[in-house]
Amino acid sequence: MKRRNFLKNGSLAAASVAFMPSTQLFAKSASANAVKIGIIGVGLRGQNHLELLLTRKDVEVVAICDISDYMLQSAKEEINKSGKKMPAIYTGDNYAWKRMLEKEKLDGVVIATPWEWHKPMIVGSLEAGVKYVGSEVCVGLSLQDHWDVVKTAERYNAQVMMLENVCYRRDVMAVLNMVRQGLFGELIHLQGGYQHDLREVKFNNGNNPANTPVEFGEKAFSEASWRTEHSVQRNGDLYPTHGVGPIANYININRGNRFINLCSFSSKARGLHNHVVKKGGENHPNAKVNFRLGDVVTTNIQCANGETILLQHDTNLPRPYSLGFRVQGTEGLWMDVNRSIYIQDKSPKEHQWEPAKEWLDKYDHPLWQRWSKETEGAGHGGMDFFVIHAFIESIKNGTATPLDVYDAATWSAITPLSEQSIALGNETVAFPDFTGGQWMYRKPVFALTDAY
Repeated sequence: MKRRNFLKNGSLAAASVAFMPSTQLFAKSASANAVKIGIIGVGLRGQNHLELLLTRKDVEVVAICDISDYMLQSAKEEINKSGKKMPAIYTGDNYAWKRMLEKEKLDGVVIATPWEWHKPMIVGSLEAGVKYVGSEVCVGLSLQDHWDVVKTAERYNAQVMMLENVCYRRDVMAVLNMVRQGLFGELIHLQGGYQHDLREVKFNNGNNPANTPVEFGEKAFSEASWRTEHSVQRNGDLYPTHGVGPIANYININRGNRFINLCSFSSKARGLHNHVVKKGGENHPNAKVNFRLGDVVTTNIQCANGETILLQHDTNLPRPYSLGFRVQGTEGLWMDVNRSIYIQDKSPKEHQWEPAKEWLDKYDHPLWQRWSKETEGAGHGGMDFFVIHAFIESIKNGTATPLDVYDAATWSAITPLSEQSIALGNETVAFPDFTGGQWMYRKPVFALTDAY
């Protein structure tokens, strides 16, 4: 089937699901024709997905894979609590996931592992015949990784969905609704980022009371065991998708628009070193580590339709959490930091902000209106529900995922491109077109109905 027809048929199938009562989707036991899912990585993030999958009657988790006995035991306890059948367990070494793919017949795979494993696991799943792969951020490290993922998905006519939850944040989706109804006029400039103090994530004591809380790598656990090394070795926007994902949906990237070029700047690096000295002392071995990642990395992107984008990556300094969204058009703008909005000729006072809440409530997206009850207890304020829901419904209906491989590659590729720009002295670098020109003809599909 040609892609254009596939997408057309997919949208029709999605529309039909909109009238399915939600009670039909969830129960404690799996139905006979349940979607068969394998999970690679059942650490803290993987268990978030596992818990949601276990609530659905239309899903059977048939296999899980992890190298950590501790995390596997935690996952088993969650499965036992659900009353669902215990899946096959794959463990023992870093390539147990390959054995899982060889032995199990899976409709879909969910990947929640350290970043460096995403590309080989995505490609390996597709080559094993899996038609739907959901991966946590990101889909690759190098630019070539991203091309490999795209080309493999195309070769096997398969779907790769990045499990990017911020696209489903309630205020973000309300603003998407406002954008599509023209409240901001023609969009001109957008901002977003990942502005999150991760010092306590990048370091811990490895669950050893004798250690100081500034260990990473082999002496640490969870994300500090692998994520911090990226801050040692790399300098760029290491986590762009939380900021750029919603923005891309606002301006129809890969669907009538695309990124043209990119330029990045990096500040000096002080935050992680200062944290180690403060918590572990100036004589701690990690106080001698040279962290390459700048404390604030700023990236500018130019779009084919003339919009400009500003992204910021800020994870090493003390600060409250914020994604720093700004959506600005010819008729007004919204900013999430001050929870404010201004619409020309509609806001009560000229040149003055007004609280955004009334507008966000009025334009609450149909997805949240329909599914808000089901989001209760789901991670990231309910956003995780929508990610898994969209992934599973796409499998059930045999349709393209609402966030596809071109989206995953485009958003994730900002990282290696920003590294390249900084390494070249802040040069502007060309942004590749992963769609091969299809962006000119493809139409928006994300969140067009209340289905998924």
